Amino acid sequence: MRNGTLKMLAIGLAAMGMSACTPVVENSAADSSGPGLVGFASKDDLDRFAGKMAKRQRARAAMYESSVAAPMAMEAAADSADASAEGESESITNTQEAGVDEGGIVKNAGDYLVVLRRGRLFTVRHGDDALAPVDTIDAFPPGKPNPGDTWYDEMLVSGDQVIVIGYSYGEFGTELNRFDLSGSGELTYRDTHYLRSGDYYSSSNYASRLIGDELILYAPVYARWDDLDATMPALRGFGERAETKTLVRPEDFLIAEPYRTGEFELDMLHVVTRCDLSAPELDCSARAIAGTWSRAFYVSRGAVYVWTGSAQTSWDDDAERTPGQLYRIPLDGAQPGAVQVAGSPIDQFSFAENAEDGVLRVLLRELGNGEGMWASEFSGGDVALANVPLAGFDNGAAALPQSDYRPLPAPEGWRFHNRFVGDYLLYAAGDYGSEDATATVYAVPLDGSAVQEVSLRHGITRFDRLGDDGVAIGPSRGGALGFSSLSLGSRARVEDTYMLPAANEGETRSQAFFFRPDSGSDGLSGTLGLPVTRRLARDGAEFLGSGSSIAFLRRDARRLSPVGELVARTQDASDDNCVASCVDWYGNARPIFMGERIFALMGYEMVEGRLAGGSIRETRRISFAP
Repeated sequence: MRNGTLKMLAIGLAAMGMSACTPVVENSAADSSGPGLVGFASKDDLDRFAGKMAKRQRARAAMYESSVAAPMAMEAAADSADASAEGESESITNTQEAGVDEGGIVKNAGDYLVVLRRGRLFTVRHGDDALAPVDTIDAFPPGKPNPGDTWYDEMLVSGDQVIVIGYSYGEFGTELNRFDLSGSGELTYRDTHYLRSGDYYSSSNYASRLIGDELILYAPVYARWDDLDATMPALRGFGERAETKTLVRPEDFLIAEPYRTGEFELDMLHVVTRCDLSAPELDCSARAIAGTWSRAFYVSRGAVYVWTGSAQTSWDDDAERTPGQLYRIPLDGAQPGAVQVAGSPIDQFSFAENAEDGVLRVLLRELGNGEGMWASEFSGGDVALANVPLAGFDNGAAALPQSDYRPLPAPEGWRFHNRFVGDYLLYAAGDYGSEDATATVYAVPLDGSAVQEVSLRHGITRFDRLGDDGVAIGPSRGGALGFSSLSLGSRARVEDTYMLPAANEGETRSQAFFFRPDSGSDGLSGTLGLPVTRRLARDGAEFLGSGSSIAFLRRDARRLSPVGELVARTQDASDDNCVASCVDWYGNARPIFMGERIFALMGYEMVEGRLAGGSIRETRRISFAP
């Protein structure tokens, strides 16, 4: 369960329930005769399986009834119980995959910016060289009895629809609120729907994606096997008389073949919901995957991937572990599939699909629990790159052959960062909070050639892309924030490093960074922006948005140089009378590039700057505070 104290960050590695790399028995592809994953033929078949699992779940609960850790774990599980995606508007979101938009806190919609903050939506006009607040509306339905029980986290724009995604602890489900955006920038409430689920929150990932008119959502659901009908994902409208529609048919309830024996711990359902936003009424369907509470979620243009792994907690170290499974749900309606894998991905950036080569690449670490809540902040052990043939996804009975794992050097440290950039995989690790860090970047050529090591003068808290090159950002000796440009040709090397004095990253979210390449430069030249703070202590505030300004750097012929900052006026802040979602779980600052214009979103301020003569200066500033 979320709270403002970030207690899960404070409890450290031991209490995160880190899982060990699951030993698996290799089976040849011939041993798996099933044509991909199949669900259950009927509800009776599903109920029989649920009865088997309920018996195991009751026995397990009784075994740990007297322990302190077990009830805590069960409570936690129950509590958790490109431009095409933005129409013709220029994309302002730093997404992992081109053409796959991610839920965020600010979106571009024609002549307007739409901002989600602290339970409200705002529109700001930027068309015709304007910069002016237009409208504001509550991000929740009118008449909602207790809006404070919901975190309103993510927002997407599809045509004239604004979709707000939140998690309601009062309704025990994902809340979807839709609003109409008029041509003059005004917002009107349309409707509300609830998806039965646990909390989807991840400190690194986003629960929603948008491809064209299709909304894709991930959410976990605690599996109450003795009352499965009450657990099954369902959709209902707002209000006491709203109809409830079960979204998962028996044939959409996916179980990897080894799990069908009922011998493994499967306490969570991992639910992928797809909604057609072009339909007159919200039209959704879903698939449920039975697994452990450990998970990771990734969406390419062609498929949704879900990893669920072998959970090991401090109170059942000797328990039999559940084999990790990687699931693939094609978006074209083809049969889903699964394959057994060892180890844990860190987050969504551990995945990269190459449909042309017919392979999914996944970086795996020996110890980890994926990305649920703050799990991606803690991992350890050996590292391997798995090359999973798309044709190898079947019924989950076969393990990925050992030959498809490439062992990689294991870095020291448990705060792990990774990113596929161009023809390379980049990764590094370090210890959280280290202010005098240096780092080694491991650059892994995807063609199978030797791993390269690149030394940096600073630590790493972020990898991202500069065109086909990479950038590594992190703290350094003396309290400066380091930016290193990495060229990724036949050899990976540091092209340039700039140290921003007395600074730290203000936010950890991937969308907080943006690089806009100059036209025709192939990314060799351009401008980047990142929220920064002058607070040098890394105390968890960076997860909630602690930026006091947005720093901008130029990249010219791969050389980095500072051009200045657009600074927030915190002294002008006033009480916003917040009633819902009063913690910025997804941050509150973003650099925004549109055409030749540059903006800095910081809290309730939108600041425009002009870049000329090698420096950026403020040209105007507005507040859209309620």
